[in-house]
Amino acid sequence: MRKTQLGEWPCSVAQTFDVFGDWWVPLIMREVFYGTRRFDEFQSRLGIGRNVLTIRLNYLVDEGILKKVPYQERPTRYEYRLTEKGRDSVSVVFAAMRWGDDWLAGDGPPAVLRDRRTGEVIRPVVVDERTGEQIDPRHVSIEPGPGFPDEFRGEAPDYWFPSRSEAGADSRG
Repeated sequence: MRKTQLGEWPCSVAQTFDVFGDWWVPLIMREVFYGTRRFDEFQSRLGIGRNVLTIRLNYLVDEGILKKVPYQERPTRYEYRLTEKGRDSVSVVFAAMRWGDDWLAGDGPPAVLRDRRTGEVIRPVVVDERTGEQIDPRHVSIEPGPGFPDEFRGEAPDYWFPSRSEAGADSRG
């Protein structure tokens, strides 16, 4: 099955799913967050073929999410470690985990996150960076940002432009 390339779309959601949209990539990232570092560990924990795992790990290295760090010479073997970009992706993985826990895990979460400092269970939520408040999609509007290409402005929905739609109208239903 051929994957639709979304990386060139003027949309951060599309670009993020272009990176994380393959079904193995989020699972590899989950394992990295759990502490998995070595090829054989990934393979045994995920049950993934060596060829597929090699391709996905190289992809994550090429994307700057993981870096290869040698841990053995003759033959050279590598561990895969998070880069700053990779550490920042924890919000993507944990948001998916929370959604799955809430909507798909009938008998309760298959795994829980625990703060190593306090021992308390962590329940990730998406919050506004400025206010620290949980984001409610019913109170959010969308509009073109500084990176939105001018050539796509004519294709953007009217509700992105308050001057083109009724002020205060909620066109999301």
